[in-house]
Amino acid sequence: MDLRDLPLLSMLKERMSWLNQRQDVLSQNVANADTPRYVARDLKELDFDRMVGAQAGTKMMTTNVRHIGLSSLHRGKFEDHETPDQESNPNGNAVSLEVEMIKVADTQAQYAAAANIYAKAVAMMRTAIGH
Repeated sequence: MDLRDLPLLSMLKERMSWLNQRQDVLSQNVANADTPRYVARDLKELDFDRMVGAQAGTKMMTTNVRHIGLSSLHRGKFEDHETPDQESNPNGNAVSLEVEMIKVADTQAQYAAAANIYAKAVAMMRTAIGH
C-alpha cells in the first residue's frame, strides 16, 4: 500500500494543491493591480463535506491476498471566480494590494500548516511500521 493513498494524506495533498493554485491566482491579482478594468479573482473554497464524502465512498480493492489498498480518487482543477476587493478606481481596476497581500500571507500560513501535518502523519506511520 502506498502511504500517499491514505485518506488523510490524500485530503492533505488536495488541500495543498488548492493552496498552491490559490497562490498562483493571488499572484496574478497582485501583478495586475494597475491593469485597467482588471477584477481580482480567487478560488472557490474546498467543500470539506464533499471531500469526506468522496473518501467515505472510496472503494476497497485487494492488491494482494494479505493487503488491502484504497483506490485513487480523480480530482479536477479547482474553480475560480471574480472577487473584487474594492470598488473600482477610475480606470476600472478592482484590486486592493493590501487585501491581496493578506490573502497571500494567510494562504502561505495554511500551506505551511498542511505540510507540517502531512510530514507529522508520515513520520508517525513510519514509526508505526518500524522505519
